[in-house]
Amino acid sequence: MADGHTSQVNDRRASSGFGLELDRITLERARRGDMAAYAAIYERFGVACYNLALRVLGEPAAAEDIVQDVFLKLIGSLRGFRGDAPFGAWLKRMTANATIDILRGQQRFRDDDPDTLFESLPAPAAVAENRTDAWSLLMRLPARARAIVVLHEVEGYTHKELADLFGQSESYSKSVLARALKRLNDAASAMPEESLRHA
Repeated sequence: MADGHTSQVNDRRASSGFGLELDRITLERARRGDMAAYAAIYERFGVACYNLALRVLGEPAAAEDIVQDVFLKLIGSLRGFRGDAPFGAWLKRMTANATIDILRGQQRFRDDDPDTLFESLPAPAAVAENRTDAWSLLMRLPARARAIVVLHEVEGYTHKELADLFGQSESYSKSVLARALKRLNDAASAMPEESLRHA
């Protein structure tokens, strides 16, 4: 069972784009300031950074800003990459941190209590009145819950990693994730069958 779960997590990480390999020659050239090497890194990982930021923020312009900021920071911080983890995992962490910093700056993380985090959301029946797809359902979650769903379910973060990232306990992210997935499942169940076919 554990091996199967590990395989699923690795599959999710690879499919997100951050699981791609970066050859040592490109990495070393980038560390020496070679802009062609930076361009190659951007070509390989830029879309993955953008997709992660977009899924969490829900705003294309903000996601583009995140990518620009991350790759500008990369120029100065690449020398600090020790290679303890794969490059893509390190870059994903930078992207997730930058994205969460944006949400904190917008004060969209005001409520840390899982019991009240979902109180202002529309009921599933209200969601069902409109044609809705999986993306818009995800955007209906509070920002913190959406970030936890994306990072855990799409990017393969563990609850320990989420605890470190959010400065909370593992039980906190487990609770928020469980409530968010229930909310998404309830809303999806209430959707008209035609909407589900086009989602």
